[in-house]
Amino acid sequence: MKRKELQNKIRKLLKDRNAVLLVHYYQRGEIQDIADILGDSLMLSLGAAKADADVIVFAGVHFMAESASIICPDKTVLLPRLDVGCPLADMITVDQLVQARKNHPGVPIVTYINSSAGIKAHSDICCTSSNALNVVTSLEGDKTVIMAPDGNLARYISGFTDKQIIPWDGYCPVHHFLTVDDVRKVKEKYPRPLFAAHPECKPDVLAMADFVGGTGGILRFAGESDVSEMIIGTEMGFLYQLKKQNPKMTFIPASEKLICRTMKLITLNDIFDALSEMKHIIRVPEEIRIPARKALDRMLAIP
Repeated sequence: MKRKELQNKIRKLLKDRNAVLLVHYYQRGEIQDIADILGDSLMLSLGAAKADADVIVFAGVHFMAESASIICPDKTVLLPRLDVGCPLADMITVDQLVQARKNHPGVPIVTYINSSAGIKAHSDICCTSSNALNVVTSLEGDKTVIMAPDGNLARYISGFTDKQIIPWDGYCPVHHFLTVDDVRKVKEKYPRPLFAAHPECKPDVLAMADFVGGTGGILRFAGESDVSEMIIGTEMGFLYQLKKQNPKMTFIPASEKLICRTMKLITLNDIFDALSEMKHIIRVPEEIRIPARKALDRMLAIP
């Protein structure tokens, strides 16, 4: 089946099922093209909360579909493949987080949305890369905060607050292994472009950036810039949307290794099959969903 034909069949199935397709920026371009809601983790969380549909199809990784199920327990959430995990989310366990709370009594836990439902259920509030600083700032009266599981994001946010932030020893492999040398090599080849980087990158890489922000922030930064070229320090799938929305600009990956393999596993055929058979349903048990929902709701309530 040709790509366009398959895309049209998926759109028809979405209509027939009263379903919406949520797609992360790191997905394949042909999937981004047929999204009902396309965005970063925060935009997709908000989209799931507001979706007027019976079915949510989530083209992302497992924790994203879990978040949609947590927020929308009355909807059927489909994940096109069940093997789309997140290495960052796997760098923390519930037992470890429970022990961290015991080690730091009374200290609130801010958990990156890139985490499992079980981790969210043991957290005080969630955050995304877009709103992490606002979330930390909202914890009035708390001088110390635990941020898990992304240590690079925690260290970046610590530079903008007087609060003591205790970072978790986790990282996103895609961003963490981008090096200063990688960026320097690209800058030598393209000496004039601005460099925009994701806060999941290491501090020495972020120190080289002209702009630091999540995918939504980088998209806005690119749209407001008057340069013709820009180096991008985040997953390469995002360049598809950057080019689509800014066709006169040239976007250069900071490294050719900036690829999330699990994000790229999902295909149009996987989405079609999941919708056709209504399979790979993601449901979070109520004993986990209810406390996890509290952490997500606290985040979504912050402007």
